[in-house]
Amino acid sequence: MKTYHVSELFDLIGSEVGVSKWIKIDQERINNFAKITEDQQFIHVDPKRAIRDSPYGGTIAHGFLTASMLSSMAFEAQPKISGVTMIINYGFDSLRFISPLPSGSEIRGKFTLNEITKRKETELMIKWDVTIEIMGQLKPAMVAKWINLLFLDGKDK
Repeated sequence: MKTYHVSELFDLIGSEVGVSKWIKIDQERINNFAKITEDQQFIHVDPKRAIRDSPYGGTIAHGFLTASMLSSMAFEAQPKISGVTMIINYGFDSLRFISPLPSGSEIRGKFTLNEITKRKETELMIKWDVTIEIMGQLKPAMVAKWINLLFLDGKDK
């Protein structure tokens, strides 16, 4: 992945800047997430009941598990940026779970740089359009407008 100086990011607005590798979301990962978050709803952790009582034909990943994979995907797929001291998650303008994510599926993230706003002399807000695709399916698992804050190192003043 190419490294861009923070000043070059403005040229990338409107461009798809990266796609992550495929990540398998298996039942063990779903169960671990359920344990950590204390969300033990049967559609996530009880394969037999999920087959019998849910419309999905088996267990599905938590939507928040899908969203939490963004950090890993972004580290791999977003461009490396010089001229910053750190980048933090600021939240979402929107986040929608479009399709259920069946246990055993593989997902990947696509990142398009949507907008950059200067908040302070040493701080930029970056908005990404993100799609998390499910291998072999037309509809994505999730779409979002994700916001990061970049703290500039101030060396270019």
